[in-house]
Amino acid sequence: MSVRDYGLAAPHGPNMDTDRHVATEDLHGMSPQEASVFQSILKPDDIYDDQGVYWADMPLMKRLRFVNHVDAVEAKKELSSIGRMIKADPLSPVGYYMRNMVIPGAGLLLEGYVLFSIGNLKPLFQATFKSCWQQPGKKNPNPICNYTWVEAVDYLEIVGIIVGQILVGIIGDWLGRRWGLLQDATIMFLGLLMLTASWGVTQNGWVICYVWSLFFYGIGVGGEYPMTATSGMENAVGSGKVSTKEDRLHRGRKVTSAFLMQGWGQFFNQVILILLLLIFHHGTGNPPYSKLAAQWTYRISFAIPAVGTLWLVYYRAYKMKAASKQLATAKRKSNVTGYDTKALRYTFTYFGPRLFATAGAWYANDIFFYGNKLFQNNFIAVITPNNSSVMVGWLYNLINVGVSLVGYYMATFFIDNKLYGRKWMMIVGFMMDFILFIVPGFQFSYYQEKSHVTAFQAMYFLSSFFNQFGPNSVTFIVAAEVFPTPIRATAHGFSAAVGKAGALTAAVMYNYITDPQKFHVVPWFGLGGAIITWLFLPDTTGLDLKEQERRWSFIRDGREADYHGIAIHPQHLSLWERLRGAGKHYNPALDYQQKLEELRGEWIDRQARKAEEKDQEELDDDEYSSHVSSYFERTHTANGNGYGVNEKKQLSDEGRRPDE
Repeated sequence: MSVRDYGLAAPHGPNMDTDRHVATEDLHGMSPQEASVFQSILKPDDIYDDQGVYWADMPLMKRLRFVNHVDAVEAKKELSSIGRMIKADPLSPVGYYMRNMVIPGAGLLLEGYVLFSIGNLKPLFQATFKSCWQQPGKKNPNPICNYTWVEAVDYLEIVGIIVGQILVGIIGDWLGRRWGLLQDATIMFLGLLMLTASWGVTQNGWVICYVWSLFFYGIGVGGEYPMTATSGMENAVGSGKVSTKEDRLHRGRKVTSAFLMQGWGQFFNQVILILLLLIFHHGTGNPPYSKLAAQWTYRISFAIPAVGTLWLVYYRAYKMKAASKQLATAKRKSNVTGYDTKALRYTFTYFGPRLFATAGAWYANDIFFYGNKLFQNNFIAVITPNNSSVMVGWLYNLINVGVSLVGYYMATFFIDNKLYGRKWMMIVGFMMDFILFIVPGFQFSYYQEKSHVTAFQAMYFLSSFFNQFGPNSVTFIVAAEVFPTPIRATAHGFSAAVGKAGALTAAVMYNYITDPQKFHVVPWFGLGGAIITWLFLPDTTGLDLKEQERRWSFIRDGREADYHGIAIHPQHLSLWERLRGAGKHYNPALDYQQKLEELRGEWIDRQARKAEEKDQEELDDDEYSSHVSSYFERTHTANGNGYGVNEKKQLSDEGRRPDE
């Protein structure tokens, strides 16, 4: 634990329920500088008030004032920082955004571009290669392509993603985050080469080559989910720290800012497809489309992200060498090499309901995410009857992506707000999608009339907004955040794979039910997702992940009942966990004493390792503050037993050792 892992020092007053001053208890005899450092370590001022009370323990009105004050101070500091950056260099904020938001999410930008291009290209293929790609609602009497292989475009792509999510999730926890990230980028690059060059002696052969190229590319896409989420959360691009003030206040924003690059990938793909079709189809987007124009359009659209993906391979190989640092630290503390099978067993034992929540909510969300297109297909048919131009669908999709991006950015602004945060954002998003799907479901004919179709359009765009400003953004972060480091990528990959099984369910199910029936079936997955979230998902908004790792170390050592910290505060437990009594050992005073003892123990261990001249490079990187060291040096052997003067006083007062 480094002093740099915590925020600025803050003044602390007495506990409200006792006459003791917890923030400085057993720390008498310190210099003011030492006291200030210890206060900032044990009670950082962004989650504790000046009385040493945790924000979630405050009465409602006091909590509102505290949270709003912390957020206002932080916002002012950030705005001032942006102002100084602009004054020094007007373009420096753009560079900061690129380094901290765009580059960590570059893999998701590229996969979002390619992944959603498949659905965008399908109408072009159906309009151009009519004897091969069957058009919706039209039976091809003399098909030259196997219908099963044409339909496999939707299925095998999703299967490849599922394989990648599970496989790379395990590899990320086994070999490390860096190797998982590097493997993803390499697979995606090779997959893009295959998609760009896919061909066949017949059109059916081309379709088969295209399908298997999608499957291969999908493996890399699937791996991006657990790797981007875990490495972004563990600050892989930077120092690999877990707990900093920046982490506590902006961890969600950091991860969702990377995730929203998927939305920009969709946007750029749609813009590029529109421009390419205009270029190669004589400046018009209207049919009939030549096979040559369609071929050039789709192949160049895949060649463009291949260049960016090749750069991503380079960047991850040479610029992200610290990506696995946090995982390596966790394994070293647990004396584990390779894959942590014990962590896997304990995850199912202690966090099984959480895994059900993250996987089940993701499954329900992907049913909605896939079903959103239902609105578009229906209102376009009403607004432009007998339309055969792919450009109309592409333009409406471009508007929808723009609305989705607003939802993505709203999620980044509110996901770290302690008064709203992850859980409520997810529940509200699910419930809004439920309402926006159920209304047209029971009045389908009414909203299909031309005079009412604008309301249908509004519900379509709002469903996109609340899907991003809700479950689609939140599932990505919580599926990694609620699990311990050694198993984080595996749990995230499994949850994401179950989510993609939801997309596969939708793809199959929609082939067997009518459009009105779809609007009757889909909404209930939103209601189910909201219920699963409310019952089984803990709210990690405002929780210091260092505390979650502390709790995990107690569980792993078989001492779950000895942990008393904020990771088991009712605010950060699910309703199910609270009903099961998971938070019954929460005790701030005991937790304070434990953290003091742990800090001393880690300092003693660090001094022993330095004396043995081991791990010197790491020790220098994570050095203790001189104030902490001076206090521990002065009190370590003051009474000949390794305990300080004030800790010895506590022994005489309580009649036992602090660690008993």
